[in-house]
Amino acid sequence: MAGVACEPASRPSLTSISSGELRSLWTCDCELALLPLAQLLRLQPGAFQLRGDQLVVPGPGEPVATRGGFNVFGDGFVRLDGQLYRLSSCIKRYVELTNYCDYKDYRETILSKPMLFFINVQTKKDTSRERTYAFLVNTRHPKIRRQIEQGMDMVISSVIGESYRLQFDFQEVVKNFFPPGNEVVNGENLSFAYEFKADALFDFFYWFGLSNSTVKVDGKVLNLSSTSPEKKETIKLFLEKMSEPLIRRSSFSDRKFSVTSRGSIDDVFNCNLSPRSSLTEPLLTVLPFPSVLESEETPNQFI
Repeated sequence: MAGVACEPASRPSLTSISSGELRSLWTCDCELALLPLAQLLRLQPGAFQLRGDQLVVPGPGEPVATRGGFNVFGDGFVRLDGQLYRLSSCIKRYVELTNYCDYKDYRETILSKPMLFFINVQTKKDTSRERTYAFLVNTRHPKIRRQIEQGMDMVISSVIGESYRLQFDFQEVVKNFFPPGNEVVNGENLSFAYEFKADALFDFFYWFGLSNSTVKVDGKVLNLSSTSPEKKETIKLFLEKMSEPLIRRSSFSDRKFSVTSRGSIDDVFNCNLSPRSSLTEPLLTVLPFPSVLESEETPNQFI
C-alpha cells in the first residue's frame, strides 16, 4: 500500500480512498471492498439494523429485499465490538443441492446481489481487541462474475452427472490486503461452498474426495473506511448504487446465463459449453429457496 494512516495500535491501519477517486469510479469498477461493519450499519440503515442481540437483514421474501441490498453469507452469528449478534437472515456458507432446480435457484441467488461476509481483525500487539469488517464482493464486475461462473461451469463439465463439491475462497486476497502485524482471526468466514449430490449408483470420485474443487477468487480490494463526513456521504451513495436491484430484461428461458455459454443455464448444466465473448445480461430478482436460507430459528452447529 502507498501510505498508512495514523490509528490506534489496537486496530488495523489502512489508507482510505479519497472522495475524488470514489466519485470518478463507476460501481462496476469496484471488484472487492472492505469497510468497518459499524460504518456499514450507519451508512445503510435500510439494509442492516441492530435490534437487541440481533442484526436484522432483510431476507429475499421481504419487501425491502426487492429494492436491492446484499446477499449476506454466514453461519448465523456475527461478533461486533466483542458482542455476539444473531443474523435474522443469511445464506449458509455451505449448502447441499440435490436437483437441477435447486442448482439454478442457488446460482441465480448468489449472483443477484453483491456478496457480504463478516470478518474480525486484530493486531499482534494487542490481541484482546479486534475490529469487525464487512467484506463486499461485487458480483456485477465482469472479472469477479467471470471467476464465479466459470468455476461453476467447469466443475459441471468435468464431473458429468456425478456428485461434487465446489468452494469459493477469498481468504488470500483479504489477508494480503491488510498491513503486516494484523491478523484475520476467522478467515474461514471468507469462503462459501455448495455440494451437489447426484443420484449416481457408483460415485467413486465423490466417495474418495476426488471431485472437490476450490476457486480462489482474486481481485482488487477497495478500502471504504473513512472518518470524513464528506467521504462517508460519497461512500453511502456508492454502496446504494452498488446494491441497486437488477432489472429483468428477458424471460428466464431466453436469458444467456453464463459468460462461457452461448445458451441458457440449461445448456450449462448439461455441459453444452462453448466460449462467448459478450457479457451476461442482468439476472432475475432473487428466488427464495428454504434449503439455502438460514433464519434466526435455525440452530447453528458452528458456534
